[in-house]
Amino acid sequence: MLYSVLRQIVKFIFSILGLKSRGLHNMPDDGAIIVASNHISMLDPVIVGVVINRPIHFMAKAELFKYKLLGKLLKKIYVFPVRRGAADRTAIRKSISILNEGEVLGIFPEGSRNKEGDNMKVQAGTAMIALKTNSPILPVACVGTNRKFPLGWFKPLEVRIGKPIGLGEFLDKKVNSMLLAEVSDLISAEINNLLQE
Repeated sequence: MLYSVLRQIVKFIFSILGLKSRGLHNMPDDGAIIVASNHISMLDPVIVGVVINRPIHFMAKAELFKYKLLGKLLKKIYVFPVRRGAADRTAIRKSISILNEGEVLGIFPEGSRNKEGDNMKVQAGTAMIALKTNSPILPVACVGTNRKFPLGWFKPLEVRIGKPIGLGEFLDKKVNSMLLAEVSDLISAEINNLLQE
């Protein structure tokens, strides 16, 4: 309920600011999927959540949950913590559980913000979770959120959504570092293509 109410309020605000989206038809109406986006600004999870009609369970850095009120609010809007810099088994189990329940997992697969906004490089965690759950990956590019005043009426402020990446061709292969790198490179390429459009 809270997620829906906040989403409608924020959606109205960003419509005034000129937020646009492209490729929303690529988002499946149901079933497990990983939304994998570039990350250039703190606004990115907000605008991705506004554009995509299904509730998204986002990973967020664990440091945000040290503040009690903020931590409680984040949990109510489907955000859960992940410790950066090492494999966080709790966050991985939570991610797998979300996907096994047919829901939407939101990940910024570079692991931290890339303020330059181009030539993103996906880390292996997203590929590993996708392969473990046989979940497609929806590549997403946030454009223009890193500006000091992100107004879509003057320069692009846009969420670009690509076609889901299915992993069927990889499922019979042994999961190792080479396979994870191959899938990660595929995700990187798709998001970079969206950024360059």
